Amino acid sequence: MRGLLLAGLLLGASAGWAETVSRGNGAVLRVLDKLTGDLQDVELADGDAAPMGRLQVELAECRYPEGNPSGDAYAFVTVRDTTGEPVFSGWMIASSPALNALDHPRYDVWVIRCKTS
Repeated sequence: MRGLLLAGLLLGASAGWAETVSRGNGAVLRVLDKLTGDLQDVELADGDAAPMGRLQVELAECRYPEGNPSGDAYAFVTVRDTTGEPVFSGWMIASSPALNALDHPRYDVWVIRCKTS
């Protein structure tokens, strides 16, 4: 199913479909500790990193539909474990967190929205 969704997105882009986007200056990310059930929202500026439990989360950039900052945000995120090795690096999409998700036994991380101020 994931392959079909990605193929559809690529096909749409190759057929001339493109949405105009704006770049935020940061993002709000949500972290779920699956063992304790704790949720934590963290605001990161573009280029910043923050520890979240046993992970280090880095935000490269966040984008959103032009003129709609509360719209479907997508952010380029790198997540590292305690050894410093990346366990995830890629675009996370607010409306489809399972499309490109962090696969970690203890934590879930997803983007909520971009920051614009």
